[in-house]
Amino acid sequence: MDANSPNQTWTSRRRLLTALACGQSDRVPINTYEMAGRNSRDWYNNQPSYRALMDFIRAHTDCITNWNPRAATDRYTCEERFLSSDYPVEIESRTEEIGPCRRTTRICHTPKGDLRCVAQTDDAVYTTWQVEHWCKSTEDVDKALSVPYEPATYDASDLPRVHAELGEQGLVMASVGDPAYLAAELMSFQDFLVWAFDDTPHFARVVDALAERVMENLRRQLDCCVVDMYRIVGPEYFAPPYMPPAMFERFVVPHVKQMVDLIHARGGKARLHCHGKIARVLDMICDTGVDGLDPCEPPPDGDIELVEVKRRCFARGVSVWGNLELKLLEQCSPEQVRAEVRRVMEQAKDSGGFVLMPTAAPINIPLSPKTEANYRAFIEAGLEFGR
Repeated sequence: MDANSPNQTWTSRRRLLTALACGQSDRVPINTYEMAGRNSRDWYNNQPSYRALMDFIRAHTDCITNWNPRAATDRYTCEERFLSSDYPVEIESRTEEIGPCRRTTRICHTPKGDLRCVAQTDDAVYTTWQVEHWCKSTEDVDKALSVPYEPATYDASDLPRVHAELGEQGLVMASVGDPAYLAAELMSFQDFLVWAFDDTPHFARVVDALAERVMENLRRQLDCCVVDMYRIVGPEYFAPPYMPPAMFERFVVPHVKQMVDLIHARGGKARLHCHGKIARVLDMICDTGVDGLDPCEPPPDGDIELVEVKRRCFARGVSVWGNLELKLLEQCSPEQVRAEVRRVMEQAKDSGGFVLMPTAAPINIPLSPKTEANYRAFIEAGLEFGR
């Protein structure tokens, strides 16, 4: 049955699909970003301090289960699949304890010489810090690209479990990086900017080479299974103030459009993830044909008010997700959160095409009582003001 059939009840799945199509439902959908209440293997569902909040999220919000098909090979961990290739490159790894942290050093033996990266984790924080990137120069980039490309293979055997746990309570979303982002991630942010500006022809060749890999892997992933929605990540690296709009137009738009076209051809939806100051590239984002845009931060972290984002996106058939900043949920009072949710709804709920969502998710362990209280206030206010 179509998501907008008048005879169908308003499930979370129907509500989210309606928003993606820029339609209006019984209320504004409420999503908690990466806190996926309906996936038993999700990190948040396995942290004791988050348990009560996740129960509340399951009961009152519209779930997006973040899930990607696994690489069918067990040769590498996810982090060790080098430059989107399944080629069996030799990677040495060692981990050392440094106080409360674990630091992992990897050495990749490429045909043109060794590369090294260092990452660090802390049991009290749900993130990974990249202490040292694979590449420190264009010569290192050439070493990385000397590793032959072998297309990825995928295994969707876990998808029936995901569908069974989710039911009609939401959508399944996979995440994929755009080619320019994969190139940028080879270096530290400052080194990447120098590379892109000082040796643009070399950077362009690398992006083009990675684009072929991204598209082939995306085809194979879609051959394996098609989920409801695909989040394309990375364009924020090329938005102002880091780069002028011309660089966004050159390195992001054509490749993302190609990805979106393929996703649409296979029956999926696409949402573009772009933090920061998007005002000068917003029309370009719409030009890619995406179905949704997140997280649409308000000023001063963003540079455009939500009402204007909604107006410009809605005219192009692009739904808007987000606008509730995580720092508000971590630092303010429930009364301030309630007032902000009301303001957001006044700007964006009319005519549909909007999903209320935080711009990020908490990563501290244990969960702060203040953050938990504010999440409950945000959800309750969303239910009240989003009708």
